[in-house]
Amino acid sequence: MTRTILLTDSDLGDRVEEVAWLKSALDADVVVADCVTAADVAREVRECRPEAIVTQWAPIDATVVAEAAGSCRIISRLGIGIDMIDTEAASAAGIDVRNVAHYCTEEVATHAVALALALWRRVPDLDREVRAGHWAAAPHAPQISRLSGATLGLVGCGRIGRLVARAFEVWGTQVIAFDPAPAHDGYERVGLDELAERADIISLHAPLLDSTRHIIGRDFLSAVSRRPVLVNTSRGGLVDVDAAVAALDDGRLRGLGLDVFDVEPLPVDAAIRRSASTIITPHAAWCSAEALPDLRRGAIDNVIDALSARDGSSPATHPSEVRA
Repeated sequence: MTRTILLTDSDLGDRVEEVAWLKSALDADVVVADCVTAADVAREVRECRPEAIVTQWAPIDATVVAEAAGSCRIISRLGIGIDMIDTEAASAAGIDVRNVAHYCTEEVATHAVALALALWRRVPDLDREVRAGHWAAAPHAPQISRLSGATLGLVGCGRIGRLVARAFEVWGTQVIAFDPAPAHDGYERVGLDELAERADIISLHAPLLDSTRHIIGRDFLSAVSRRPVLVNTSRGGLVDVDAAVAALDDGRLRGLGLDVFDVEPLPVDAAIRRSASTIITPHAAWCSAEALPDLRRGAIDNVIDALSARDGSSPATHPSEVRA
């Protein structure tokens, strides 16, 4: 019996290679779709009854899972985050959920450090002034401090957070972290309120859960005391961007670097597009020549591994983004 595999969506180019890999490894029929909504996915699932689903941004909600139950054995996420997949419904239906957890660890850490350093050194403001015809560094000096006297606050201290910490340790920066998981890395664990009080640079490396949505919001930003730089390369929903822009405008933040947003692409009328002391990038922290093929192949390997396993093996959900 020929297997059917559904590729719901991708913004990474054509999916010719993915189709070839699946046909070669599994002799599968591959349905290439351009789904946007959960209703789009549900329609495709009804029509093709896939044994596996590979999705990037198209949501897999409880309705989709109900349609897929009985035929689908695995949902593979083309990425790290799995917040667009109803993992509880999938688990209840016996459907394995996997992501590509490690493909861009170095890249995201590098991007976070790059944003933080550029904002700390006021690079966007200096660049804007030079382009406007000005040439004066000294007025900025009182607003730039040595990193050796600064404190980095990590919200989430998994693989990526630890790489960011190690980079800043080179300059003698103190590192503190808010993370409910057990600590085995030597970094001081603090509560969120204490992090707001002590941190000069805040970098986010947490999953998007009900408990972390807008974890950086008005309450947190009203508690910051050292005019920190705030950087998010994790999940857009961690930050209330309107609250962050307001904190930047009234001086509670000294800089804001965002690679991810609640709504992507970022709306053309978003207030942050007009804000000074900001760097905004288009969900690009994962990017590198090495990461792209690792991502594409990793999502397909999840399917090949799951469907090549012995029949009767018990599926399990793998929310490995929690330790990103």
